[in-house]
Amino acid sequence: MIKRTGHADLPLHHGTVPKWLADRMKILGTQIVEALLIQYGRKEVLRRLSDPLWFQSLGAVLGMDWHSSGITTSVMYALKRGINERAKEFGLAICGGRGKYSRQTPDQILFLADKTGMDGDALVRSSRLAAKIDNTAVQDGFQLYQHNFILSIEGDWTIVQQGMNTQTKTARRYHWCSQNLKSFIEKPHTGVTGENQGLILNLTDSAAKNTQKGILDLAAENLDKLLCETKKILACPTPQLSLFVEEGRKLTMPAHHEVYAEDVDLKRLGGVLATAYESRPADFESLLLTPGLGPRTLQSLTLVSEVIHGTPSRFTDPARFSFAHGGKDGHPFPVPLKIYDESIRVLGDAIEKSKLGYKDKSDCIKRLHQTALQIEESCKPEADFEAVLKHERENSAAWGGRTVS
Repeated sequence: MIKRTGHADLPLHHGTVPKWLADRMKILGTQIVEALLIQYGRKEVLRRLSDPLWFQSLGAVLGMDWHSSGITTSVMYALKRGINERAKEFGLAICGGRGKYSRQTPDQILFLADKTGMDGDALVRSSRLAAKIDNTAVQDGFQLYQHNFILSIEGDWTIVQQGMNTQTKTARRYHWCSQNLKSFIEKPHTGVTGENQGLILNLTDSAAKNTQKGILDLAAENLDKLLCETKKILACPTPQLSLFVEEGRKLTMPAHHEVYAEDVDLKRLGGVLATAYESRPADFESLLLTPGLGPRTLQSLTLVSEVIHGTPSRFTDPARFSFAHGGKDGHPFPVPLKIYDESIRVLGDAIEKSKLGYKDKSDCIKRLHQTALQIEESCKPEADFEAVLKHERENSAAWGGRTVS
């Protein structure tokens, strides 16, 4: 069976990301990756990207529609633009993309391998096998149309690819990571997200070894005998499949655009709000002395801090992360451009200073998440969901709120 780290329903959304958001997603997304590199290293960046729930939360904190399939395309495009510009510095590069760009993946991998001395043929083989398995060996009704191969200078990699089911108008995202991969043909996935379509044929299941052997034996059989056996199978009214999907962490992404209270862990959101609006200045002196930094920016930075420093269990409600910078469709509220730009400025300043050895602001941003955790445990706050939405929408114009429309 597929070992899942998450399962989500991703409704298909059409349209493009406006330039005013795409450029900001590139900057903030790259800053988050850089902060992860400084704090935890390249292997952790690849591990995070292979976590489907973390990936969805990252897209939400960047201002994308919190539940849609478009997060995959827009986040990977933003990261590709930002990371590849600094590939030598980061020791990371992203190959492939959507549609025609996915077919360029092998050439891009071979180019990088030639420059770095890695085994390009082996890396291309990994890329092709992952795509072939999710498109052919796992027959779940989704046709791949996107393939992203994220490669480190050490030769580690993560794959994020997505398939589409035009009949159900849903998408399924598949995540791979070389760090835990022992075999391409036995339980290779770190996570699969998408709508549960029922039983599927999964030839990478650990229980499918006999089926794999049977397929190989059939391939060596006489063609006439094979056709005869196939007719017998097709004549059977209820053919039996013994291969099933293993369920892991689940996340059901609804079709509705709005963010409702039940989509959010209100206790965790309460911790974020309490950190932003009630923290004592002495706890965050270096950060709070930043000119122009107010409680609303601190709210966004607390959620950004959680994306950087949070553990896997923190990302079960991606909708909560849309309370950092809203959503381009206006849900839960329009993207507050002034707050978004402040988040970029403060995080960028903290990163630059930490590279020079001055880690006060970087440590303060890390403590934002730690403080929110402490508040959750000790005070047990729960956000008044409707009051939070009302506050955001009342101040939307003052904060430069903007949507695609």
